[in-house]
Amino acid sequence: MFFNVEGANKKSEIKQQYDIVIIGGGPAGISAAIYALQGGASALVIEKAIEGGQMNLTDIIENYPGFKTVKGEELSSLMKEHAEHFGADFYDGKVIELIDGLTADKDEGSNKMVVMENGKTIKSKAIIIASGSNPRKLEVKGEEEFSSRGVSYCASCDGHFFKNKKVAVVGGGNTAVEEAVYLSNIAKEVYIIHRRDKLRADKLYQDRAFSRKNIKFKWSSVVEEIKGKDKVESLVIKNLKNGEVYEEPFDGVFVFVGLVPETSFLNADLFDFDEYGFLITDENMETNIKGIYAAGDIRHKEIRQIVTAVSDGAIAASHAIREYINEDQISSTESINLTK
Repeated sequence: MFFNVEGANKKSEIKQQYDIVIIGGGPAGISAAIYALQGGASALVIEKAIEGGQMNLTDIIENYPGFKTVKGEELSSLMKEHAEHFGADFYDGKVIELIDGLTADKDEGSNKMVVMENGKTIKSKAIIIASGSNPRKLEVKGEEEFSSRGVSYCASCDGHFFKNKKVAVVGGGNTAVEEAVYLSNIAKEVYIIHRRDKLRADKLYQDRAFSRKNIKFKWSSVVEEIKGKDKVESLVIKNLKNGEVYEEPFDGVFVFVGLVPETSFLNADLFDFDEYGFLITDENMETNIKGIYAAGDIRHKEIRQIVTAVSDGAIAASHAIREYINEDQISSTESINLTK
């Protein structure tokens, strides 16, 4: 039996059962699909937005092997084409529930189920959670009110709105500094607001930022409020060293202060998470629930980069094939809802 699927660049039909269902179409998910298919398993990639994940929000990528420079959207497209070449199916939709421990058909060996927001269900032998993360918000007054009206989390998406204007970039890591450099080609002035007295970004990005005459810095400072009428007009900033609080005019603010894992569809009582909400796995990317893996930004790890996400996906798929696809090792007969 097949479902009809709507959406651009998606399969018009998907099966009700796959060896491996992958939640998330970023680099981890796409890599997992490629390795699953090369290993002889069937694979479905479920993505609620656009394949490529956070890569699509990156203007230029310079640290992915084989590409001196490549646009994020281009690399996303190439990865998806690669997976489709091996026969991956892509489904446009939102996962709301995972079920583990279904009574497995001896011939099918599938004891897990993914439930979609539209009510459709897909069975599998293994699940790889690669749903990624979302930009962390400042959680200050005015942030929600002026979202898309001067508050942005994507410079390559919204930077063109601020040509010859004054903008702030909040954060001090690689993403913040990279995006500040990107914005310096568009905006008249770019202020990096960072709570520490030095940047955390790699030296390459720091050197670029320091070399731009229109990039300035507000050290040991935080944004306390975003103000305006119909759009962002000013920021209330606090200096953490001397306690000074002042208001300064800005036309826009770009926020890059970290990531929040997309685990809203998971049951926090059943999975092991770290203190920040990232899934804990073993070296094979397997969570504490057998046959369910985590790969990419959603996983507890030291470095979150495209290349590490791709590695996670490859390891997860390879282990799933070895342990649950080829051997059909189904250990549980009790159905457990893995969703909140």
